[in-house]
Amino acid sequence: MLTGENTIEVDAPPEACFDLVVQIDRLPEWQTQVREARVLEWDAEGRPLVAETVSDAKIRTLRYRLRYTYEPPHRVSWVYVDGDVKDVTGEYRFEPLDGGRRTRATYALQVDPGRRLGLLLRGPIADEVRSYVLDTTLEELKATVERGGI
Repeated sequence: MLTGENTIEVDAPPEACFDLVVQIDRLPEWQTQVREARVLEWDAEGRPLVAETVSDAKIRTLRYRLRYTYEPPHRVSWVYVDGDVKDVTGEYRFEPLDGGRRTRATYALQVDPGRRLGLLLRGPIADEVRSYVLDTTLEELKATVERGGI
């Protein structure tokens, strides 16, 4: 298992963070490791329900489908539907700070790469991939939201 969680403070309200993350089809515009994102199903509120994503995981490119759930404006979570790994779950959490003017953004991820890919993700390589995904995702979220979005 590749698991991790990281947090960053963003100079914007939780709603701005939530609004950015909900635009799943626009992930490649602000997340450098996401190569493609395509919404396959929408929920009754017009938000992505199921999306297929192609991501650069440093050791290889991975394709996966995720099903999303929303708790506006504080949480976006996902579960695995299908793809190149065995399982993926994760979430963004947005906690208001300073009366809602700022946000503590948390990104949590659990990936079971499966047997074949898991053989590549051992020791220092696993740590490098984990750090790359967790740190880069939050740093890019912060930078994008603080400059006014995409």
